Amino acid sequence: MILTPEIIYQSSLEARKRMAGFLLPTPVLEIELEQEETAFLKLENRQHTGSFKARGSLNKILKIAASNPAASVITASTGNHALGVARALEITGLHGTIVLPRNAAEYKIMKLETFGAELEFVEGTSLDAELAAKEIAKKSGDIWISPYNDPDIIAGQGTIGLEIHEQVPDADAVFVTVGGGGLVSGIAGVLKYLNPEIDLIGCQPVNSPEMKLSVEAGHIVEFPDTPTLSDGSAGGIEPGAITFPVCQQLIDTFCLADESEIRENIRSIFEKTGEVIEGAAGVAVACARKLYAGRRYRNPVIVICGGNIEEATFHAITGS
Repeated sequence: MILTPEIIYQSSLEARKRMAGFLLPTPVLEIELEQEETAFLKLENRQHTGSFKARGSLNKILKIAASNPAASVITASTGNHALGVARALEITGLHGTIVLPRNAAEYKIMKLETFGAELEFVEGTSLDAELAAKEIAKKSGDIWISPYNDPDIIAGQGTIGLEIHEQVPDADAVFVTVGGGGLVSGIAGVLKYLNPEIDLIGCQPVNSPEMKLSVEAGHIVEFPDTPTLSDGSAGGIEPGAITFPVCQQLIDTFCLADESEIRENIRSIFEKTGEVIEGAAGVAVACARKLYAGRRYRNPVIVICGGNIEEATFHAITGS
């Protein structure tokens, strides 16, 4: 399936209607990045479950529940998608299993357990967990829910683009952290449909730049599993992912941030705004600062994709 900006835009409008009353329209905050450099932060860290992932997973599961109330689902995630799925299962009453790599962050596992979701752990990376969950789905008949490789997931994330367009109608650039590509595909599809001239900057950690390398190579490539503070965006891309051609078409520029830059910008945002942001969000802020977003663009928007960061890690970074 080839997703065009028009298809993503229309399906995002449908998703917003479907999810009305279950999600928070997150605010936009104008800040000074550097002296005489301003930007807008789209605060998805204030969303239910502390992450944008609450959107796509809810859209998908609401659609499933409407057509098959007795359905059972299965997914895989390092944390934020799992939290979104767990909340959506609680809302709809569907049964579901969440497969995680054993090295998933302990604080996210504890959050998942509060929703009562059934958890299953496997060895390896987030991509290994995805592949294992898909195999389980084939044997059990459960409905597989991809963290990103699904048009309904993309449409749910696209509702962020709808809100950005309404909140900052003259936005001329958006900085989005890229993992599997579901978030940037939804946002870029909506905003490029509404304004083809807007710049979409795909932001990734140096330690996990799979989408950048894949777009440059013209095909999906693997990258050695390397630890990063941006655990929410880390990991490989599923073969045949529908997000890949969208990223090829709609991301104008890629930017990478190293671990020290991610750390610095988690601290900077907390000092400037009091907002707690996770590593993946720190990537987008770091890239915006590296590219002098407030000088290059009139109204740049930085998507703060989440705020789920381990308390000890956050205190070590900020000193708070």
